[in-house]
Amino acid sequence: MDKVLKVIQLIENQLKPFNIGWLKEKHKKEDPYKVLVSCVLSLRTKDPVTEEATKRLFKKANSPFKMVKLSNREIEKLIYPVGFYRQKAKYIKELSKKIIEDFKGKVPSRLEELLKLKGVGLKTANLVLGRGFGIPAICVDTHVHRIANRIGWVKTKSPKETEEKLKDIISKNYWIRINSLLVSFGQRICLPVSPFCSRCFINKFCKKVKVKRSR
Repeated sequence: MDKVLKVIQLIENQLKPFNIGWLKEKHKKEDPYKVLVSCVLSLRTKDPVTEEATKRLFKKANSPFKMVKLSNREIEKLIYPVGFYRQKAKYIKELSKKIIEDFKGKVPSRLEELLKLKGVGLKTANLVLGRGFGIPAICVDTHVHRIANRIGWVKTKSPKETEEKLKDIISKNYWIRINSLLVSFGQRICLPVSPFCSRCFINKFCKKVKVKRSR
C-alpha cells in the first residue's frame, strides 16, 4: 500500500500545473442530485460539452421539483448537444419524478436504494455516494479500469472486479478522490493510445501493461 500511495501522490504532483479546480478542493461535497444528473449527461459525451450543458440545465432547474416542471423539449434544448440528448432529457425527467415520489425529492444516500433507480449502475451510484455524500466509495470508469491495470495495481477484466481489488490496496482516504485523479491523469498524461511515458512522474513504478507505443 505504501507504493500505491507514493504513486497517487506523484500523480497529484504531476496534475498540479494543470490548475484543476477539484484538486484544490479535496473534501468539498457536491449536490447529490447534480452529481447524478451530470453523470447521466456525461455518458458518451466529451467533458467540455457535458460541463456547459450542466451549467445551462442547472441554471434553469437545480432540483427534481424544478426539473419536473420543464417539458422534455425544454430539457432537450438546454442539454444539446450532449450525446443522445433526447433520450437523456426523457430519462432525467423520469428520474426526477421517481426521486420525488419514492424519496421525497432527496437523492438516497444508500447504495442499495441508488441502484433501484432505473438506469443507475454501480459506477454512477458510487460517484453519488462519494461526491454527493462524502461516503467512501470507489467509482471505476474506463479510465480507472484501464490505468489501474496498466500500472499493474490490478489484473482484472471488469470494472466491478477492479473496484473490489482497489479497495484492498488503496487507503480509504483516497476512495472518493481516486476517480477524479485517474480520469484527469488519463486525459492528460496516461492516454489510452500513445501515453506520455517519457514525462510521466510514475514511469519507474508503472508496468506499462498493453502499452505498445508511448511518447
